[in-house]
Amino acid sequence: MSVQTKHTSRAGMFARATGVVTAGVLGLASMVLPAQAADTIKVGVLHSLSGTMAISETTLKDTVLMLIDEQNKKGGVLGKKLEAVVVDPASNWPLFAEKARELIQKDKVAVTFGCWTSVSRKSVLPVFEELNGLLFYPVQYEGEESSKNVFYTGAAPNQQAIPAVDYLMKDLGVKRWVLAGTDYVYPRTTNKILEAYLKAKGVADADIMINYTPFGHSDWQSIVADIKKFGSTGKKTAVVSTINGDANVPFYKELGNQGVSAENIPVVAFSVGEEELSGIDTRPLVGHLAAWNYFMSVDSKANEKFIKDWHAYIKNPKRVTNDPMEAHYIGFNMWVKAVEKAGSTDTDKVEQAMIGLTFPNLTGGMAVMNKNHHLSKPVLIGEIQDNGQFAVVWETKGLVEGDAWSDFLPGSKDIIADWTAPIKCGNYNTKTKKCSGQNF
Repeated sequence: MSVQTKHTSRAGMFARATGVVTAGVLGLASMVLPAQAADTIKVGVLHSLSGTMAISETTLKDTVLMLIDEQNKKGGVLGKKLEAVVVDPASNWPLFAEKARELIQKDKVAVTFGCWTSVSRKSVLPVFEELNGLLFYPVQYEGEESSKNVFYTGAAPNQQAIPAVDYLMKDLGVKRWVLAGTDYVYPRTTNKILEAYLKAKGVADADIMINYTPFGHSDWQSIVADIKKFGSTGKKTAVVSTINGDANVPFYKELGNQGVSAENIPVVAFSVGEEELSGIDTRPLVGHLAAWNYFMSVDSKANEKFIKDWHAYIKNPKRVTNDPMEAHYIGFNMWVKAVEKAGSTDTDKVEQAMIGLTFPNLTGGMAVMNKNHHLSKPVLIGEIQDNGQFAVVWETKGLVEGDAWSDFLPGSKDIIADWTAPIKCGNYNTKTKKCSGQNF
């Protein structure tokens, strides 16, 4: 496999991100269509290999390289080998945009697989829209977005956050809610949706506690003490965690130190999977939960093969798999199918060819790419085991279609995304019949 790697320094650590970078669209005249070298098709890999998000993103880089290697062994795509162009945006959100521009304009990649945090995705979004590039985004996110230039292969809130809250409420009888997150757009928007949803279910303001901490936060003693106090009123309490990156390690450690167990105050996490648990002692965390669309422990032939292939490629039988890896697996293979269907790597042709495609997921079903650029996926809730794996305790009966716009926010409930004719819009108001988003 041909791999082109670009290094970047860690100078200028990232600033705390608390807002949304505006996704503007510049003039059509400045567009640069992705192209490929004469002998290869270049694939961008835009994941943090250093900084606070490296704990989660490095594995995704390795996943894309494995998928490229496997595809090249099959003969490549359109008779050409795939060449990976790997860059390190170093958990530095403005640097994501700079590296994305470099990948599209300088390296001429046909597609990019990358980003984890929503602030990194928001940072690169104007670049992909301006230059008409193509991004596959593999991580759960807050919704409230649909771009022609992005395929969202992770979970929308209705495929993770809402089902998790329903499970805690109906199956565990939770009455009080701690919404704990990292201080940036994904946790804040997700918690805004969850707060509206909980209040619609009759939960009082006094029974909702919301807390945000910066990326890389390490001192959890007082926060965990506050959570314990909040959960000591006699009402069943749970923590809904949108804490991201390496801050999860000291958070879970402090839960164990203060005796916060799954029996008294269960934690359900949206950003903690097998990769994050592999770096900590999980014995004190047994019984705590995570909501995803895939777990390594799922028993299926497709998953068994994927794990075997992963261990062979990475040359380490102890390396785990996780949900965002499956999202890249689905997205990459759908992209290959779309390119072959279109007979081209042209962004506009591939974008339209993607809609309606199906590909087997790793849980034994079939992923579907919908008109809003979101997948239909199953929803699973797993319980942490002492070996760092998850035992599935609940799952949806079938696939759940990803909803780009929340039904629980007043400004969003009338909005849909549909990238097929005649609408071709990511922000279409079903009442006014007008598109207020990107629609070229």
